[in-house]
Amino acid sequence: MKRRSFLRKAAEAGIIISSFPIKSLGAIADDAVKITILHTNDVHSRMDPFPAGSGKLEGFGGVARRATLINRIRSSNKHVLLLDAGDLLQGTPYFNLFKGEVEFQAMNAMKYDVATIGNHDFDAGVEQLATNTKNANFQFVNVNYDFRNTPMNGLVIPYVIKQVEHIKIGIFGVGIALEGLVPKAWYGETRYLDPIYHASTTALRLRKEEKCDYVICISHLGYKGRSLDINDVILAQSTANIDLIIGGHTHTFLDMPDARRNIQGQPVLINQVGWAGIRLGRLDVTISPRQNNRIESRSLWVNELERLDIE
Repeated sequence: MKRRSFLRKAAEAGIIISSFPIKSLGAIADDAVKITILHTNDVHSRMDPFPAGSGKLEGFGGVARRATLINRIRSSNKHVLLLDAGDLLQGTPYFNLFKGEVEFQAMNAMKYDVATIGNHDFDAGVEQLATNTKNANFQFVNVNYDFRNTPMNGLVIPYVIKQVEHIKIGIFGVGIALEGLVPKAWYGETRYLDPIYHASTTALRLRKEEKCDYVICISHLGYKGRSLDINDVILAQSTANIDLIIGGHTHTFLDMPDARRNIQGQPVLINQVGWAGIRLGRLDVTISPRQNNRIESRSLWVNELERLDIE
C-alpha cells in the first residue's frame, strides 16, 4: 500500500499515525498504570474548520471534530488527561467579539484538566484574562509569572497533582517573556521570572517532596529557534526531574516527540502539535512507581482526512 493511501486509511480508522516507543523493558510491571495524555497548543480561537480558500488548511480543525475525537478516546480508555499549552485566544472574530468567553466555554465543554498561559492570552488585557480564568472549570498552572498586583493574583497555581490509582502525576507550567512580545498595558504588573530556575525547583519538589511518579511541564516557551533565548530544548537539557514537556508558541508540527537528555543524562520528551487545533496530541504512558515507563505517541488529525504536508 502506498504511503499516502495508508495514511488516509489510518486516519479514517482513527488509529496510530506515528508511534514512538521510548523504552523497551520487557513485560509491563504489575504495578504499572496506563494513562492517555491528550494535548493541544496555540488553538488561537479557531472554533470552526478552516474555510474554503484556505489552501492546504481548508476544512481542517474545528472544535466539534476535536470534541468528538476526545470523547471517542475517553470512551475506550480508563484514564485520560487533557492539557493545553497556551495561546487559547486571538486569531478569529470569535475572539474579537467575545474576548475569550466562547473559547473558554468550549474548553469547559471538552473537560480540559490543566492549561498554561500563552502570550496571546493577554491580548484582551489582564483584567479580561482574569474574568475568563474565573469562568474556567480547568486549572491554570505557571511557575514563572508573578501575578501579584494584578487581577490574576490567586487565579493561577504553580502545579497540579493528579492521582490516578496509585500513580501521582505532577503538572506545572512555564511561560515566555512578555516584554517586547505583549504591550505592557495588556499584562500590567505581571513579572516574568527565570523559567529554568523555577522549572528546576518545581520539578524537584514534585519528585522529592510530593513523591510524583511522573512530572509534566506544560510550556509556552517555544520548541527551539535562534530567536528564542530559552526554549523547550534548552529547558529539557538544563533541568532534571521532568519526564515530558508539552510545548507551544512556535506552532511546530512534530510527527513524534523529540527525545533529549536532561542535565543528569535521563530522557525527557518534548512534543508539540502545531496550531489551530488541526491536530490532537496523544501519548499513551504506562507508568510504574519503579520508573519502568513505556510511552507511545500518536499524532491525530482531528478531521480524520488524508494527512497533508502543511509545513
